[in-house]
Amino acid sequence: MTKLATSFKESVRKIKDGDTVIAGGFGLSGIPENAIMALAEQGTKDLTIVSNNCGVDDWGLGLLLQNRQIKKMIASYVGENKTLESQYLNGELEVELVPQGTLAERIRAGGAGIPGFYTPTGVGTPIAEGKEYKEFNGKTCLLEEAIVGDVALVKAWKGDTYGNLIYRRTARNFNPLVAAAGKYTIAEVEEVVEVGDLDPNYIHTPSIYVQDLLKGETYEKRIEKLTVREA
Repeated sequence: MTKLATSFKESVRKIKDGDTVIAGGFGLSGIPENAIMALAEQGTKDLTIVSNNCGVDDWGLGLLLQNRQIKKMIASYVGENKTLESQYLNGELEVELVPQGTLAERIRAGGAGIPGFYTPTGVGTPIAEGKEYKEFNGKTCLLEEAIVGDVALVKAWKGDTYGNLIYRRTARNFNPLVAAAGKYTIAEVEEVVEVGDLDPNYIHTPSIYVQDLLKGETYEKRIEKLTVREA
């Protein structure tokens, strides 16, 4: 059995107008860039995108912003994207800011089949507005709901033809959580190997979470912010 898909273009056709899409990555590290480019080309509209951030103006999820394909962005950090800032201030984009640890746990809970959890993070701030409170050992906590995506997009280093994935170093970030939280998960990898070539002890995402596997042809590996020391 193989989960190798025909093309990114064919795979992202699973994404329909109005869908919730969860995307892996942190900054520009470990982003599913080929899937995002295919989605930008497809032009699907009114998307709710869940990711740690929204890329930069001309790369990553920022491409979807440029096309005005995103209706709502759920993220923990959006400070590197002027397009997002402009669309939000103009009332074109809804933004839900979530503390980073809470966002990770909401995605993890979605993948684990847990509908919600209580956390003290955000109590007494605008984050808590309209949410249910409960006391645990004298500490006030608020209820956060899990996130499940119609489709999840992830980037891995290696994957076998059955869909088992290994991530590389910091590019692992949100990707394993995202892979589990999608009803349909599209994984792109830098290298495809045969079943049995990956050591089972080092597999980060088991194949049961992956529906489509694709090999990316090129990866730009951009530096998000270059700092050069003065001579």
